[in-house]
Amino acid sequence: MKTNKLISAFSSAWRRSFDYAGRSDRGDYWWFVLASIILLLLLNIVGSFVPFIGLLANLYLIAELVPHLPLAVRRLRDAGKDWQWIFVGITGIGSLWLLYLHTLPSKPLLRAA
Repeated sequence: MKTNKLISAFSSAWRRSFDYAGRSDRGDYWWFVLASIILLLLLNIVGSFVPFIGLLANLYLIAELVPHLPLAVRRLRDAGKDWQWIFVGITGIGSLWLLYLHTLPSKPLLRAA
C-alpha cells in the first residue's frame, strides 16, 4: 500500500513538472522526496562500483529540480503561503524555515461568496 503511494507521488510529480497552478498536499510532497532519496541512494551505491551509474546519479540530482520546484511551490500554496517563500531556501537558516513550511498542514480552500 505504501509502495503505491510512493510510486504514485513520484510519477505525479514528474507528470506535473511544469504545473505551477493548484496545490499539493503534504503526502504528495514528502512521498516524492522519499522516492528521490531512495533512488539517489541506490544510484550512489551502485555508482560506487560502476562509475557510469555514479554519473547518472549526478544527472538525476540535477534533473530532479524540474519536478521538485513546481511541487514545492504547490506545497507552499497548499500550506497557505505565497510562492515567493521558495526563495527563503537560498539562505542557510532559511532552508530550515522552508523545511518547516513544507511540513505545515493544508489550509482549506476559501469559497467565493
